Amino acid sequence: MARKPPKLDVASAVAAARRRREGHGRRVGARLALILALSLGLACSRAPVPAPSAAAELPSYAAPDGVGAHSSEAVPTAKLDAAAANPDAAAAHSNRGFPIAGPWLSFYGTAKAMGELSKAAANFAILNVDADPAIGNFTPGELAQLRKGGANRVLSYLNLGACEQFRSYWAQAPAGLLPCKANKAAQLGPYAGYPNEVWMNPANQAWRALILQHIAPRLVAQGIDGFYLDNLELVEHGPTDGNGPCDAACRQGGLGLVAALRAHYPQLLLVMQNATSAVTRQAVVDGVKFASLLDGVAREQALWPGDVAVQQELAAWQALGLQPGGRPFWVGTLDYVGHCGAKAAAEQVFAKAKAAGLSPYVTDKSGGQQVVCYW
Repeated sequence: MARKPPKLDVASAVAAARRRREGHGRRVGARLALILALSLGLACSRAPVPAPSAAAELPSYAAPDGVGAHSSEAVPTAKLDAAAANPDAAAAHSNRGFPIAGPWLSFYGTAKAMGELSKAAANFAILNVDADPAIGNFTPGELAQLRKGGANRVLSYLNLGACEQFRSYWAQAPAGLLPCKANKAAQLGPYAGYPNEVWMNPANQAWRALILQHIAPRLVAQGIDGFYLDNLELVEHGPTDGNGPCDAACRQGGLGLVAALRAHYPQLLLVMQNATSAVTRQAVVDGVKFASLLDGVAREQALWPGDVAVQQELAAWQALGLQPGGRPFWVGTLDYVGHCGAKAAAEQVFAKAKAAGLSPYVTDKSGGQQVVCYW
């Protein structure tokens, strides 16, 4: 179904903005060695879900066939980030890596719709929500309840490859920054099938500044543990792609934007949704392996009904044997089975995930996620 523009209810618009991108491919300035120092995290008492086993070291980057070389010279990160402000480091709540792999939850509704927050906090160790203060889904106090005294990890949705028109920063931005609507130079065209969203070039300095100086800092101020990065599949697109064209500079800009987030928030968690091909897995930015910047990846519709190619991509990420903060790299799946009563389908997903060493969550639908499925 096509996503609808927001009408009376912002929460519905937020849900609609995350409808799964079907029908098209899913698509750091200075050296970052200091920011990649491993950190020890807080221990957690929850019984762990099986985590990916250690394997071979990430190979040196080589351009995957058909996508071209991604030279770090394409868009100098230092130049692109010259306008970015340094955030308050005290805002960081956690260290690199997930203490345990699950259970996890993806939910884009309000605190009221979530129901008893203590129940969600007791059942899920990782919770992905939309903490945008302008949307108002959760207060800092409510997010603190979900963190359960630091035992859990709470991530917030952060759209890096596109801008949604229901966001406050679509039309307004703090002095010195450019809102999405006015930033015509960054716009890469409408997001096909999603009339309230526009692709944004992550190499564009004004778009990067808006994210680094405004969007991300205010999410951090809410008390989150990290970001759940969406729409980076843009970097998997080609320069002539009809839906979100992305050339070499755009591609390197996207990778570099993630590196800039890591530089600004060395202890926060970064999870990338989708975009799990060799384009990201093998990329190097400013001499740093892109994969080492992340704490985890997740894919939609990997196990139900099942996508062999996606499952192979996730296995390739597991095989890297990454250890952010000395902890196993997190690999999650997010599958949609229509409603929270589809127990048989959910059980199949859980069985597949267990066999593959993945951390699954099963919910109703991508454009929904307004209900918590406890299974």
